[in-house]
Parts: sequence; structure tokens; C-alpha cells
Amino acid sequence: MSSPKIEEYNAPAAGWGALKNVAVHLLKERIPGKGARTLLAQNQPDGFDCPGCAWPDREHTSTFEFCENGVKAVAAETTAKRVTPEFFARHTVAELLQQSDYELEGHGRLTHPMAYDAATDTYQPIAWDDAFALIARHLHALDDPNRAAFYTSGRASNEAAFLYQLFVRRFGTNNFPDCSNMCHEPTSVGLPETVGVGKGTVTLEDFDQADTLILFGQNPATNHPRMLGELRAAAKRGATIVSVNPLRERGLERFASPQHMLDMLSPKGVTISSVFIRPTLGGDLALLKGVAKRVLELDDEAVAAGGARVLDVDFIAEHTAHFDAFAADLRRESWDELVTDSGVSRDDIEQLTQIYVRGKAVIATWGMGLTQHKHAVATVQMLTNLMLMRCNIGRPGAGLCPVRGHSNVQGDRTVGIDEKPTPEFLDRLGQVFGFEPPRHHGYDVVATIQAMLDGKVKVFVGLGGNFVMAAPDTPRVFDAMRACNLTVHIATKLNRSHLVHGRDALILPTLGRTEVHGTAAGPQGVTVEDSMSMVHLSYGINKPASPECRSEIEIVAGMAHAALPDCGIRWLWYAEDYARIRDAIAQVYDAFHDFNARVAKPGGFHLGVASRERIWLTASGKAEFKVHGLPKDTAIHRARAKYGDRMLTLMTTRSHDQYNTTVYGLDDRYRGVFGQRRILFISAVDLQRLGFKPDEFVDLTSLWDDGIERRAEGFRLVEYDIPPGCIGGYYPETNPLVPLDSYADKARTPTSKSIPVLLERSRVAA
Repeated sequence: MSSPKIEEYNAPAAGWGALKNVAVHLLKERIPGKGARTLLAQNQPDGFDCPGCAWPDREHTSTFEFCENGVKAVAAETTAKRVTPEFFARHTVAELLQQSDYELEGHGRLTHPMAYDAATDTYQPIAWDDAFALIARHLHALDDPNRAAFYTSGRASNEAAFLYQLFVRRFGTNNFPDCSNMCHEPTSVGLPETVGVGKGTVTLEDFDQADTLILFGQNPATNHPRMLGELRAAAKRGATIVSVNPLRERGLERFASPQHMLDMLSPKGVTISSVFIRPTLGGDLALLKGVAKRVLELDDEAVAAGGARVLDVDFIAEHTAHFDAFAADLRRESWDELVTDSGVSRDDIEQLTQIYVRGKAVIATWGMGLTQHKHAVATVQMLTNLMLMRCNIGRPGAGLCPVRGHSNVQGDRTVGIDEKPTPEFLDRLGQVFGFEPPRHHGYDVVATIQAMLDGKVKVFVGLGGNFVMAAPDTPRVFDAMRACNLTVHIATKLNRSHLVHGRDALILPTLGRTEVHGTAAGPQGVTVEDSMSMVHLSYGINKPASPECRSEIEIVAGMAHAALPDCGIRWLWYAEDYARIRDAIAQVYDAFHDFNARVAKPGGFHLGVASRERIWLTASGKAEFKVHGLPKDTAIHRARAKYGDRMLTLMTTRSHDQYNTTVYGLDDRYRGVFGQRRILFISAVDLQRLGFKPDEFVDLTSLWDDGIERRAEGFRLVEYDIPPGCIGGYYPETNPLVPLDSYADKARTPTSKSIPVLLERSRVAA
């Protein structure tokens, strides 16, 4: 582990630094040989899907289809370290709570089902059947099925997620708080209203044909590094790549591919983005609306001059609705307000517009930089408006590309993990399985936490993830979990959610993606859906970490069988052969017809996205332009009116040594941060204006008017190239500052990229 320091990092993304860290993490987990052998099967047609991000695989794979952060995920899962019953006997929960998230992660793989014992404040071994019986007793004791909530992490396979949602709906509730609620929910809400489907419209083949790529709110080098290979190829053939992000991330500047020796020999690697546009936090809506307004003005100028149209008027007339209302709103919009709210100059807007209109085939990609704001749905829809203006949806080399996080977060939603299921899906599910599913909408993440605080939810089951650290308003989430009668966590490794528990609590150890899922029917494969709607099989190759570990499917089936033994659904029969679950999925979803036969082919199959084929599943039957004004009454506006320039806007972000809440190490190499995590990126302008100096320690106070004090203490100031008025800090350390009630309109995603805060010199020692 590095000693704490701030030191400029001048090398390109990946390169020799990545190769060094691959070796470091394999050695740290004590698996140099086993880890190397395992990596050769990662993202291969006959191997396992990376348990990290959801970036798709090429049809024709190379020998090495993994990235640095994928190695970290695999190394963490295949580690030789074990968390045994003896470990729990040595450590009380109170003792473990004092350890950092990094330390908890570092203990290794869970080996046995464990139950909390209040008398000793320790977890003690429990037999699987007894664990399932305890869950059943708590569920049966509820006076209403809606007093239980069932969380899902994006690492769950399609088979596990489908069986899970079937169990929960047969039990009688749609309470499905899901990791999607905290990341890309504005995409899932915004796109169906504009193009009819809440998924991207592109495939990897479109990246080969695009001449322009515009990337919004992303840091691929850390969050989905294999995307850099596609960007490198595009840059090498002359495509224009634009990064729209407050931070000038290293991976979007320069990249050295470890698979290309010339890259590795070059001190600078390959230049990725040729243009950087850096809006203020939350300024993307105004920026996109400004570009759309300027496209409309250029079209007006072309018409006046008798030149070629800038708008694709034929596409707009045939395939879209409500363009006239959208155009009228653009014409009314003030340029002064667009420039002020975006945080960029009129010249920057002009430059981005010219790049966009010159593009013959444009792909727009985005991450959580667009989705974790109050007006996130409007922003996603404004981006769609812009792409529709020039027919950049539904043709080769162009389209919308939301880049999802966890490896199967999109697939879980596809197969039914949704607190707001459609009537059509519920009808089909009920017909296939012979019951009446609940029709009411269930709780999302925010609603689940509030319901636990209000005493309305008393049982919480987590299928993977680290709920208490992923969620906003951390101290309140702790209170919510501790108010439950039972908390259950299905996991591969120890995390803080296991230590912030209900009156009764279970930790159930599950198999990882890299491990063989063996049943009486033989080795089993699971399926995942990537960010571009490709569905493929994943087969683990390693021996399970413990004979006591069970697959997620076996655990879900065990819970369901114990709680609902006589409901007419043969839970344990499904767990014997995963192909049976895939057949059931095919019965419920037409898109999965011939599921087993199609997925058996190397590379799997594409689910099909209607909007890619210009089939618009909207109310009008056409792609719909949406009118959105600039927000005028947000928490940011109110805080600025009250505190003036003292207020700063905080964004939470990942370090390079983490994936979601999993902390693999304490370095953030590309940003020059080593051996520490409680740091705050701040501009030189704000340091001087507020009277602080680099390396001073500060405390942060969140500005939210509900009578609750939200503070995070002891953060080291790091001078950084970030727009004035904006600061950045790592999550989950900054999650206590995100109010539970601060979420995206319509989508209810926590506004983790736009939190108004004040800084003061720290009360705690550095």
C-alpha cells in the first residue's frame, strides 16, 4: 500500500502502470499462478463474464480480454484469503465496525452461513436449512408482504434475478430496491418517453463506423476501462472524440494499450479526446439545450441562404413528434441563461455544435455524470432531442449509448427486477406460473430506506451489494437497517452492510462468477446482458471458495422453498438445472424465445432494441421531442441565494482503486492521489477565494433544509483542475452528505453529483 502523498501522474492511462498493478493485486490476494490462469478465461466465449463492468465483448476475442480493474475484481473473488467461523469468533461486530471498508474487503471470501448472536455480539455458524427456516419465520410473521424489501445488486445473473423476482412476487410484493435506482434510473425513465425503450441503441459495430463520439459525464479508464480500446481504435482512424465532463480525466486524454507494443513504448500513448468541454456540475442540461438551440439557428441560416439543411427534416417529419413545440421553446430560450447555467463559454457551445453538425455518424455516450442530478431525466431527454435533430438514432454508426456500471445491472432489470412492473409483464408472469402477481408499485431504494425508518419495512434481503454504503444519507441508512427485525445478505465477501444489521441477521456465502456452479445435472452456466443488450453465457472455472458456498440461484430457491413450499412452483427443481430457468424466462418474455439454443452459440445473441430499428414504442408511435426549461429552484439555487460564493457544489466520484463501494486499494493513480481516501479536489481559484491552502483539512456540511445536520469531517484539500465552484470527493466517504430526499425528478436517483456544501477548517485532527 502506498504511503499518503499527492504526486502528479504524467503517464497515460493503462500502460506499464496497469501491468504493474495487475501483478500487485494478484500477489496481494496470494494467487499469482491461479489468478493468471483465471484471467485467461475472462470474457472468453467458453469462460466467465467479468464480474466488474458491463462493457460488451467483441465477437472475435483476443487472448487477453481483461483490464486492470477487471483484474482487481477477479483477484478479489479468487483470493486465497478466507473469512471463516473462527474469524467471526475472534471479532465482535463492534470491533469489525471500527475497520475501514478497505480492511473489511481485505479479509477474503466468506465460507459459511452465519447468524448474528446478540449475547456475544458475534456471528456464529448456522446450517443452511436453519437459515432458510429463520427467513421463512420472519416473512410469515409479517402482517403484510409489503413489510419486506428485496434488494438486488447488478452482479446477479439473469437466472438468479428472474427466480428472485418470481419468489418475491409470489410472496406478494413488488418491493425491489435495486442498484439501478442509484445510478442509471434517469436513463431507464427518460428514454422510454422519447424513443420507447430504456436502453442504448448501439452495438460495438457502430463504434467502428462512427466518425464522432461525444462522451458525457464518464471516466472510462476507471469505471469501464475496456471502452478505451474502442476509443483508441476510433481515434486512430481519425474519428473526433469529445469529452464533456467537469474533470479532465487522464483516460480521455491519453491511453497506452497493453496489447499494442508501440503504445507501450511511447511516453504519451494515443491521444483520445481532441476536445474537452467542462460544464459546471449540473450544467449539462443547459449545455445540451444551448447546442440544440445553435443547431436550430444554423438551420435557419441555411434556409435563409438557400443552402443544405442542418436539420434532417425528412427524418423529423416521418419519425418524430412534437418538434415544433421543441423548436419554439429553443427560440425563446435566453443565451445569457444558457451560458450562465452551463458554466461554459459561448465559444465552447459553438465549438461543440460545429463538431456535432459536421458529424455524419455520431454516438453519444454517458455515465452517472448525467444521471445523478435533480434534473437528470430532463438532461437525458435533451440529449435525445439533440440526437434526433440530425437523425443520429436508428442508423449505422450513430445512436445513444448509456454505459451501465455493474456487469448485469441491465439484465436484472430486463428479467423483472423492477419496483414498477408493467401490467403486460405481470399478466404474462401470472399466466405462466398460475398466480395473481401484486399490481401496486413497490419501494425503490429511497422509499425502502424511508419505510424502514418509519417502521413499515421490517425484513430486508440483499442479493449482493453493500447497501448501507451505496445508499445516500449514510447515518440514516444505518438507523433504518438497525430498525429491522431481520436483515439477510447474500455475498462473497465481508462488507459494512453485514455489520449494520437488524435484530436477527444472516450472512449467506455465495459462489462468485469465476467459480464452477455444479449441481446434480452437471456444471451450470449463467447468463448476463451487457450495456449493448448482448446476452451470453458465463461458466466459472475455479473450485468454490468453500464447500459451504452456494450459488445465488440455490440460495434464492432455498429461501423460496422454505417460505412458499406449497405454492405450486418447484423452486428446488429449477435450481437443479439452470436451463429450466431460461426456459421459464422464454415463456414470459418473447425476446428470449429459444433462449437456451440461442445463448449456446459463442457470443450469445442480441436481445433487439426497437428504437435501433426505428420502431418507436411511445404513446405517439414516433420518437418524441421533449420540452424542458432550465431549472430555477433547486437546492443549489436556494443555497447560493442564502450563502453566496461560500457555497460549493460537491460531486461524489470513484477512485481508481475501487469499483462501486468495493475498495481494492487506497490509490487514485491517474489523479495523483496515493495512500488515502479522505481528500477533496478543489480549484486554485476556490482555495484562494475561501482562504484555504492545499493540504489543509476541512469538514463539510451539507445544505439541506430538513432540520438534520449532515457532516463529513477530516478531508484533505487537494488543488485540482476542476471548475470553480465545484469540488469532488470519493464515495462512500461523502455519502453522508447526500440527503435521502434529494433525488432526480421522476427517477428518484440520489443527486450525488450536485450537493451544495460549506467548508470549514476541520474540527478533527488530520
